[in-house]
Amino acid sequence: MPKHLMRATLAALLATTAIAAQAQDVTLRATANSNENDEDYDGLVVFKNYVEQASNGSIAVELFIGTQLCSNGQECMQGVADGSIDIFVSTSGGTSGIFPFVQVLDLPYVMADDRIAEGVLEAGSDFMTTMQDMVEQTSGGQIKLMTIGNTGGWRNFANTQRRVETPEDLAGLKIRTVVADLPQELTRALGAAPTPIPWPELFTSLQTGVVEGTKNGITDIMGMRFPDAGLQYMTLDGHAYMGALWFMNGERFASLDDLQKRIVVDGFYQLQQATFASPKRKSIEAYQAFQEGGGDLYVPTPEQMELFSQAAEPVYEWFQQNVDGGAEIYEAMTSSVETVEAEIDRQRQAVIE
Repeated sequence: MPKHLMRATLAALLATTAIAAQAQDVTLRATANSNENDEDYDGLVVFKNYVEQASNGSIAVELFIGTQLCSNGQECMQGVADGSIDIFVSTSGGTSGIFPFVQVLDLPYVMADDRIAEGVLEAGSDFMTTMQDMVEQTSGGQIKLMTIGNTGGWRNFANTQRRVETPEDLAGLKIRTVVADLPQELTRALGAAPTPIPWPELFTSLQTGVVEGTKNGITDIMGMRFPDAGLQYMTLDGHAYMGALWFMNGERFASLDDLQKRIVVDGFYQLQQATFASPKRKSIEAYQAFQEGGGDLYVPTPEQMELFSQAAEPVYEWFQQNVDGGAEIYEAMTSSVETVEAEIDRQRQAVIE
């Protein structure tokens, strides 16, 4: 063999060996403070299956469902930052202490339906790019926001006292909220009294009258058996999309080779799509069970929805003025909503015509 061919062959062999050496096997530790009936679990199962198969086993994913690795959002996010946890999912309320701007997902009546929300949360949208950049900058690169899925559909008002048709019907009701500021501001704007209560204590709090209502999705309400605690009235105002933020340790992601990074990114896409679909299916049975148990399910008229939207308007100004990064992320959210709505209208008209 000519010497120049021998040198080329040897170089190719060495390059291949180097690539193989870089493609080390890794194990990703993923956790969700939920249970196996939750959308987060559905998403993780899809993620694990995709990533392990697509990587031919070079990436293994270990699932820790519940509080095995950490007991609350703050503790879990600290685990992601220091690398003891690779992947963690949280609602905006669970991470607002670290990233206040993620509360934009709780702004009321900004996104009208699933189709709009899913378009806004699509990878590469102005909103997602802005949110990911803000998370990375705020954490100094320690934490990456990989995607945003769904965990329970839409938040609706539910209570133990009466049917709510307009904001006036919420007046004086003690509504359970998380500790985060924005849900409390919204509850006040609509005339109710925000009452922060830990999730595990909510059943007893409803039962004893410590609170008289809550802002949750139907699958969570039925999964926790809240109707047994007296929660019998639900208004489908869909004031907030129940976004699930999926975070990953930045150093761990950076340590993957290019192919592994691509597989993980694609795995989070698969996860996102699974969590988009899961609540739609589960909510059908949950709404039926709520009504069969004597629950009162009310859908506001367009005119009544306008009253809810008008009452909530002060929250937008409060968010932009009082939340770090609020103005920037609000602009990204609303501009993405406009873009998605226009594209949906175009697609709809193409079919109609």
